[in-house]
Amino acid sequence: MATGQKRAPRTTAGVTGSAPRATASVEDAAPKRAAKGTPTKDSFQNFAARLGVGTGNLTDYSSYGLNPITRQRVTLDFMYRGSWLVGTAVDAYAEDMTKEGVEFLGAESPADVEQLISGMTKLGFWMSTAAWTKWARLYGGCIMVMLIDGQDVETPLDPDTIAKGQLKGFYVLDRWMLQPSFGRLVSDLGPHLGKPEFYQPTGEGPVYRGKNIHWTRCLRMDGVELPHYQKIAEVGWGMSIVERLFDRLQAFDSATAGAGQLIFKAYLRTLSVEGLREILGAGGKAFDALVKNVEQIRAFQASEGLTLIDAKDKFETHSYSFGGLSDILQQFGQQVSGALQIPLVRLFGQSPAGFSSGDSDLRMYYDGVGREQEACWREPFGRAFDVVYRSELGKPPPETFSFKFNPLWKVSDVEKADISSKVTVTVSGAFEAGLVGRKAALQELRQSADTTGIWSSISDDDIENAEEDPPSPDESPVGGEPGGGGGSIKPDDFQGVPDVEG
Repeated sequence: MATGQKRAPRTTAGVTGSAPRATASVEDAAPKRAAKGTPTKDSFQNFAARLGVGTGNLTDYSSYGLNPITRQRVTLDFMYRGSWLVGTAVDAYAEDMTKEGVEFLGAESPADVEQLISGMTKLGFWMSTAAWTKWARLYGGCIMVMLIDGQDVETPLDPDTIAKGQLKGFYVLDRWMLQPSFGRLVSDLGPHLGKPEFYQPTGEGPVYRGKNIHWTRCLRMDGVELPHYQKIAEVGWGMSIVERLFDRLQAFDSATAGAGQLIFKAYLRTLSVEGLREILGAGGKAFDALVKNVEQIRAFQASEGLTLIDAKDKFETHSYSFGGLSDILQQFGQQVSGALQIPLVRLFGQSPAGFSSGDSDLRMYYDGVGREQEACWREPFGRAFDVVYRSELGKPPPETFSFKFNPLWKVSDVEKADISSKVTVTVSGAFEAGLVGRKAALQELRQSADTTGIWSSISDDDIENAEEDPPSPDESPVGGEPGGGGGSIKPDDFQGVPDVEG
């Protein structure tokens, strides 16, 4: 290039998705971009040091690909059968969601509740629900059909037509046994809008072959929720929980199997023999003598034995250290635990390390299970319990009938005693101060029975017969003299209240 001739600037290639090919200096480019008023992106980039995304480093070549394990039913079957970790990931959540059951509220009598609970056990409701949840998690979708005797499964379900004893149980069909009807979708406004109106069991389905099961006669559960276009690719179902943790699961199993393989090589011994190649090549007596020598070494080599070798031979031992392997396995296990949202103490059954007792982890996990119950089971269980109520009791449920999921986290007896004492003192203090009346105090005490286990024997009649208006602060609430400035609750203040345990 001639002296004084200006060099033509080269254009700068885009940095998104590929390495930049700019040859102009960063100092020349920065003022030009600033002069044009180009907004600064919220991302760190250093082209000189190749730091940040889009600067030509190895990170630019990282990406994410599609590994549709959900569509590979046989692979999922083998993983569930052959991997204890996959089996626990599928089973543990389903078992935890069903092990405490529900509490029925608003029934006409306690006898009806007892009969309802007994009927659900007889129908195998919780066992079917556990299988329903398991296969939805493993395969990405599942339905549970209500087996109502004498009714056509292809017709919409009318709860008023259910007679006593007509419900015979529940049957679970996973997504691979079904062919949803995409030509006919639910048009009723509600949570089922846009979902298939019918489900036809395939040739592999054990029941209702050739029938179209109406959506009102079954309870549907999807796996991991997917966006619209991915859901279409999965025939309207969700995704298996195994798909997201597949690579982490491979890493954990590979590390575990590799650590087990190292056991065979933890203590190696080598014997250097002069002229070994010649001995092996010649064979005959020389080879037999070598084999006999090695056998003698193995026979007599012990803590009190001797290793006899030729003066020119060389014998060495090679030991292997397993330091750091436990940390690696623990990190891989934590990644699997995080992917499943199941704590280590539940997934691996191991005791917590350090100062943690594991209670906080389990409590957070149980709270997550409770949220999942409310999100996935509230609507289908409401329909199922309506059918169970009519079949077991022979009458429709009252308008006040409802249910709530029993909490998985159990309060200890010591915690119950502490809570009940604090609640009682607090309610008594409010009553003595004239902030609440006797009726409100009794209501608060009975409401605490769900947690503490005491004050549950306070009846509705006791509450209705109590005084509604709180006493004035300058009067003794009950049994005191006017102007006494309050007073304390005496045993006679709760006349008519039955004795309570605790």
